Amino acid sequence: MSDLSCAINLIRKYEGFNEKAYPDPSTGAEPYTIGYGTQHYPDGLPVKAGQMCTKEKALEYLFHEVQVLENELTKLNLGLDGSMSQALISFAHSVGWHSFLYSAVIDCIEQEDWHGVTTEMSQWVFDEDHKVVGNLIDRRKEEVQLFVQELESAPKASLGILLAAFRNYEASSRQVNAIRKLEEKINPYVLSEFANEFRVDDSPWDEFFSVEADELQGICDI
Repeated sequence: MSDLSCAINLIRKYEGFNEKAYPDPSTGAEPYTIGYGTQHYPDGLPVKAGQMCTKEKALEYLFHEVQVLENELTKLNLGLDGSMSQALISFAHSVGWHSFLYSAVIDCIEQEDWHGVTTEMSQWVFDEDHKVVGNLIDRRKEEVQLFVQELESAPKASLGILLAAFRNYEASSRQVNAIRKLEEKINPYVLSEFANEFRVDDSPWDEFFSVEADELQGICDI
């Protein structure tokens, strides 16, 4: 078994430990979950109401599930690195293998559309009533960060483009329009992280992005 400690730690962190089987929130019955998100034991039998387990057993079940997911991912021949595999194992454990298999994530990976992968993963944050779950937002954020971990450490052809753009910013209608188009395409998680790290709220952005009223009107008409 590969080193899948990151995937295991992510699952343990967000699933939490439950020594007693609990029902599915949407049905009030099956499927039942126990331990760290286990719904089927290693022998294939489903978890039943009233069943209990220790933390040691829960980890045993989780290790088995993670290994199964790793094997299934390997069969897809997606050419994933270690971080990508671990991120997808946690993601698939959360949404279910079949949901993952028929999601747009795999198509994006095959096209090496990494922005598409992270965008698609970030959308799986709703419960059965289509309400956003804060726990899932945090989990998806960590899974996305893990997925791009080794990509971010690789050399990038675009390195320095944004810095050059900032240095040459003159608030022209063309520049403002370009910035707005770029902002629309950026993953919301990436954008919010940038805003926090760049300290957007503490920067003179009103002055930095100030444009004459007639110029703004011209942009809106584009």
